[in-house]
Amino acid sequence: MAQLVAGVVGPTTFPVVAVGDATVDLTPAPVKDFAIRTFGENDKAVLLGGVLVVLAAVAALIGLLSRRLPAVGYLGFVLFGVIGVLAVVTRPDAGALDVVPTVVGVAAGAWALGWLLRRAAGGTASHTPAAAPSERALSGAPQQDGAAQEPEGADEREGTGQRQGAGERETVGGPEGEAGAGALGDRRAVERPAVMRAGGEVAVFDRRRLLTGVAGGVVVAGAGAVLGNRLGARQAVDAARGGVTLPRAATPARPLPAGADLRIGGLSPFVTPNKDFYRVDTALVVPQVDPAEWTLRIHGMVDRPVELTFADLLKLPLTEADVTLTCVSNEVGGPYVGNARWLGARMADVLRRAGLRADADMLLSTSADGFTCGTPVDVVMDGRDALFAVAMNGEVLPVDHGFPVRQVVPGLYGYVSATKWVVDIKVTRFDRDQAYWTPRGWSAMGPIKTQSRIDVPRQGGSLKAGPATIAGVAWAQHTGVDAVEVRVDRGQWREARLAEVPGPDTWRQWAIDWAATPGEHTIEVRATDASGRTQTEQPAPPAPDGASGWHAVTVQVA
Repeated sequence: MAQLVAGVVGPTTFPVVAVGDATVDLTPAPVKDFAIRTFGENDKAVLLGGVLVVLAAVAALIGLLSRRLPAVGYLGFVLFGVIGVLAVVTRPDAGALDVVPTVVGVAAGAWALGWLLRRAAGGTASHTPAAAPSERALSGAPQQDGAAQEPEGADEREGTGQRQGAGERETVGGPEGEAGAGALGDRRAVERPAVMRAGGEVAVFDRRRLLTGVAGGVVVAGAGAVLGNRLGARQAVDAARGGVTLPRAATPARPLPAGADLRIGGLSPFVTPNKDFYRVDTALVVPQVDPAEWTLRIHGMVDRPVELTFADLLKLPLTEADVTLTCVSNEVGGPYVGNARWLGARMADVLRRAGLRADADMLLSTSADGFTCGTPVDVVMDGRDALFAVAMNGEVLPVDHGFPVRQVVPGLYGYVSATKWVVDIKVTRFDRDQAYWTPRGWSAMGPIKTQSRIDVPRQGGSLKAGPATIAGVAWAQHTGVDAVEVRVDRGQWREARLAEVPGPDTWRQWAIDWAATPGEHTIEVRATDASGRTQTEQPAPPAPDGASGWHAVTVQVA
């Protein structure tokens, strides 16, 4: 519970970590040196493990002592809390809320102790007082070993709290009753003491209830610890991300042309803000990669395997480039496309360090979460701005978009090029290895198809009759868009005006004026790339190599 709360407040407020840090600070130098020599980089893990072992041992002792003296257990938790709070508040950057994880953890532990003690004492054994001698005589019960025998049919209305009292009388009838009467004179009714249970119940240690309670507690504690660890890792990586200073680009991007953005309401901006940039990946939980621990390994069909740290990568000459990324799962007119300015090391420069072998044709890249993608070697090495990117739109790469390092390769769909959280590249061949999506039916190469999209007006929109604007974006990486045409109600194609672009690797805004008349209208768009190829009208689904067809919207004009 403390770790779960610490995941929200801050990972350093977890009392185990705080006590570990305090232990390091208080440990004599010779002991520290011994730990470093003996455990190396694992010294911190060993220390934290030791703290947890001590906690477990003391907790077990508290549990045993609490069976007889529960107050001892609660006192033990108070001591735990005092130690944890002192460790937390004595940190240099401690704040008022930093004690909350310790307090919550101690409270949860104390509650769990009481709950388990109640479960363990859940069973009872009834202790019934021995019957009086006169009763044993009347009932005819054998008188041995002082055992109490209760006549069959004794009236015990426990549910209502009504019982046969000591002063009530019971008539003994039948042959046995008459014989008893004869033995004791004319007394045909005798006073009979009640079988009292109040104060006569003996608690029994219920091992099964204790173990089931422990099992439930372990599940809850484990889930809380895992979630807290995830949240804490996120905060730690966010803090590390905030501490990254981006170097200047050795090759800066050219300033955006004055007419790159037509600034039309509803039209996608030329530069997609990071918060609006689409995200499509296989990660159920976004990997939290500490840049201080990140490395990129390049191996396989190379002359010299290479391993780079994040610091090594930042020391390389960095290139800035405007590149549009597109997801292969994007439907015609879909939202999974965006444009950004990226900063990173050129992939070709890094790969040349390793010395690619002539027959290698595939880069099998692996993400920190295990995802793989296969990128054609010739595309990366042909001079385009394929990057190991560390920044996006002037800021350190967001965690959701691959921090600390991701791939950006113009002209290829993301599933074969844009590996986020990239940590490994195997130089290989397409006939030897397969990436994640290839055996699932998607094509191995993944070049982006020329596409265009209508942003204004929206599908199903309503317009007023009169002058209107139709606008959208088109893309054809790594060739560039040369023309966009629009038609209404299957009439003649009209050429739209195009915005300026800094190069062939970005999308291009377009717009056209339209005199809207009342009624329902269907608007279509198509683009032609710089090589003269016009996008096909033939519709195709995203699988296996990207959607195709003309985007169309239907609107109402009143």
